[in-house]
Order: sequence, then structure tokens, then C-alpha cells
Amino acid sequence: MLRRGQIMKLSSYLSEDKIISNLKGETFEELITNLLKELAKTNKQVKVEQEIMKRAILKRESEASTYIGNGVAIPHARLEYFDDIIVSIAFPEKHVTMKNVMGEEEPVDFIVLIVADVLKNKNILKIMSGISRLCLKNKDVFKEILKYKSPEKTIEILNKMKIEIDHNITAEDLFTTSILPAKENNTLEDIAKRIIMDRVSGIPVVDNHNNFLGEITERELISFGMPKHTTILNDLSFLTVGEPFENYLVNEKITTIKDLYRTEGIITIDKDASLMEISYIFMNKGVTRIYVLENNKYVGLIFRSDIIKKILHI
Repeated sequence: MLRRGQIMKLSSYLSEDKIISNLKGETFEELITNLLKELAKTNKQVKVEQEIMKRAILKRESEASTYIGNGVAIPHARLEYFDDIIVSIAFPEKHVTMKNVMGEEEPVDFIVLIVADVLKNKNILKIMSGISRLCLKNKDVFKEILKYKSPEKTIEILNKMKIEIDHNITAEDLFTTSILPAKENNTLEDIAKRIIMDRVSGIPVVDNHNNFLGEITERELISFGMPKHTTILNDLSFLTVGEPFENYLVNEKITTIKDLYRTEGIITIDKDASLMEISYIFMNKGVTRIYVLENNKYVGLIFRSDIIKKILHI
């Protein structure tokens, strides 16, 4: 059990009997059912509460997909009066698909199941964060794990990686990397498409070395399309002629965002910033997103809704 201030390795949560090669199943539900059956062979608690666990896992999945991309799914559930944490890894035998953030079907190659007590949100989040770092940032290591699909080899590789799971939640545990940054030479049309497709109101802007420069938002696009003199009017009662967005529609394919993106009034934090600092900013600064940096390089984005998704309703 992880206690306050204690640091454990990700590998310490696993044992060979909790790593299932060639998990059978034609659907995601069948994979979960069969994974729990495998765990029940060596874990009495799983054997007793197998159906309860299954319902909780599938209920959580119906609320929001636990597929994080790159072939990785992290289904999880919190149970009342379950004073333990079970972490299991499985390699599906067949290509069962799940939807990515764009709604596209992708095959799942790697499943990490987490079951914990209802009060262990922090523990679940830290384990999920460790898995995400392994699968999305250490892709060569992850490919090696997928190559062998072996309990022994998986434990060996994870031991070498020394991925640590501590008690404190930081920005690194919360940020998403799914919002790719824009560049100064992107056009208005490029950004408009990204805002629609990514379902965001703002996108970070970086240089060719990934140094953070600022952000481009819906506001800048709309402002570009409005007649310039409207910015000094208190209302439109004196505006009798002109249509908005004529300039935008004519120039959207050729105008870049170089002189349009914002550089002021943007909130950035270090990847090691605490949950308390992040929550304070969201409560008191009136922002809905925070950009996460490491040595001034963009690494991710935290939305205000992430506090709800990843802390209050993980």
C-alpha cells in the first residue's frame, strides 16, 4: 500500500501472474471479463468480487473512454471497502478496437487494468501517469514490451525503467499531449480547422525548437475578421455599413498567425507544479487552460475540466 511520502516503482505493483499474454476476447467487454477470470485464479479478492469489478469497470468505460492512444487502454474502477490496489497488464490475442479522441477506431495492443479503493484517486492517477509516460514517451521501450508480450520480460523491462510512483500529484500527471502546438507559419485556415477538430478554444504556439511563444485563440481569428474600427466602439449603433469576415475569407489561406498570436496574459507553469498551485490558478485567474513547460519548452496542456476528470471523477 502506498503511504504519504512513500515512493514506489511502477514495477512493484506487478507480478508475473498479473501479466496475461494473448488475452482472449472479441470485444472490449470480453477482454475485461476474461482478464478478471485470469486474475481470479490467483487472487481470492478478485474471485469473490469479480462481477462487481466487471460492472464498475464497464460503467466507468461507458462514461468516458480509457483509451489513451498508441494502442494503450487503461480501464479502471474504484470500489468501496476495497483496501488494496490491483494492477494487471494484458496483451489482447486479437485486434479489438477502441475509439481515439478523434472518434477513429484503433486496435488495442496493451491493456493496463487498475482496481482500487474509492478513496485512492491519487494512487490511480499516479499509476496511470506512469503508464502514460512509459507508453507515450518511451516508445522504443514500449515496442520492446510489445515484441515479447512476456510476463518475465515485461517485469524485467519495467524494473530497468525505474518509473517512480509517489504520493504528490503534479502538472505532469494532469496534462494532455493530444493538443499539438502550432507554428508561426500556420495559416488562419490551419488554425480554424484545428480549433474545430480538436474541440479547443486555444492552441499553443512554439518555434522550431519547441520553445513556447504564446497561444492563438478563437478571439484572434474573430478579431482578424472584424473591421478594424469596431475595436474602438462601445457598441454598434454608429456602424451602418460593412460585413464582418470579408477580410478573413479572402486571406485565410495566405495569412499566417505570426503577428496575430497572443504573447501576454497567458498562464504557464512548470511540469512539477503542484495540484494545489494548479487548482489555485483555475479558481483565481479566470482561465480554462494552463500551458505546461519544461525549461521553456512546451510539454502539455491542462484544461480546467481535467481537475474534474482526473481528480474528482477519475
